[in-house]
Amino acid sequence: VQLQASGGGLVQAGGSLRLSCAASGRTFSSYNVGWFRQAPGKERRFVAVINRSGGYTSYADSVKGRFTISRDNAKNTVYLQMNSLKPEDTAVYYCAADPSGYVGSSKGAYDYWGQGTQVTVSS
Repeated sequence: VQLQASGGGLVQAGGSLRLSCAASGRTFSSYNVGWFRQAPGKERRFVAVINRSGGYTSYADSVKGRFTISRDNAKNTVYLQMNSLKPEDTAVYYCAADPSGYVGSSKGAYDYWGQGTQVTVSS
């Protein structure tokens, strides 16, 4: 599967953005999908994950209550709605997919990665 992340941009603190992760292939609904982010000089970190059906989601503590992950399997797309953005949310955001059934926060478990989209939050 090939993943294409989009929707990043520059936003003021307190604002919102919605990221999209569009996938190629007819079997997208069989993949669990996660979002990760990487700030300059830091390691890539888990943000959120959604299972194949969309019935299970999990979030990093730092984004709970502000970010929402969802998916539309008919459109082969996973979304990350980001509200109440903070300057510390500034990073390149990546989506990743796993076909094996793993639904968690370990970036090493994901087989496929998108190219990343930049999110910059100004104070």
